[in-house]
Amino acid sequence: MENRLTLFAGHYGSGKTNIAINYALNLARKGHKTVLADLDIVNPYFRTKDSAPYLESEGIELIVSEFANTNVDFPALPKSVYGALADKGKHIVMDIGGDDRGALALGRWADDIRASGDYEMLAVINASRPLTTSVEDTVEVLREIESASSIPFTGIVNNTNLGPQTTSECVLASLPYAEAVASALNLKVRFTCCEKSIADKIKGDIPEIFPLEIQKLYYHLD
Repeated sequence: MENRLTLFAGHYGSGKTNIAINYALNLARKGHKTVLADLDIVNPYFRTKDSAPYLESEGIELIVSEFANTNVDFPALPKSVYGALADKGKHIVMDIGGDDRGALALGRWADDIRASGDYEMLAVINASRPLTTSVEDTVEVLREIESASSIPFTGIVNNTNLGPQTTSECVLASLPYAEAVASALNLKVRFTCCEKSIADKIKGDIPEIFPLEIQKLYYHLD
């Protein structure tokens, strides 16, 4: 059973925004009233707003800064997040900004999220990114995010990929890395993500796999 609040955070370029979009789509297609809140104040290049028409057609309510997809560099966070958190009838997926700087934005809702007792704070990891190639470096980044957000991680999401060059072998080779990161944090790998065609090939080789529809601009930046 899915938690009412699901938060995705990770290092810049980990792929959390694409995962957040796909997770919201999955919830909506199961019949849940779903809200996707884009709290990423760090990356102006790939935003959930790029997929707004598609999300709306799927019945997903999108919360983004009024300055999203503009040339205004202003870290304004939407006040409507408070209303969404208070509505117990909705499932909320939150895309948290990259690294500790982006996670600071979550601080204003941390008490409410923890008090709900019905949330997952998922760490998205990608061994192909320059600053998270080792278990030690990845753990350091995640600890910084935890400290900045004031919310501890509850699980790991493995999203190791090489963009359009990703192969099934690449995904399978990342499993020991993901398990080692999870072990170091005393957590479990909730699922491994990959593009749907790859997921179809290896679904029997991975306990929990989450197929992705690749969204606009995903392979440029996240």
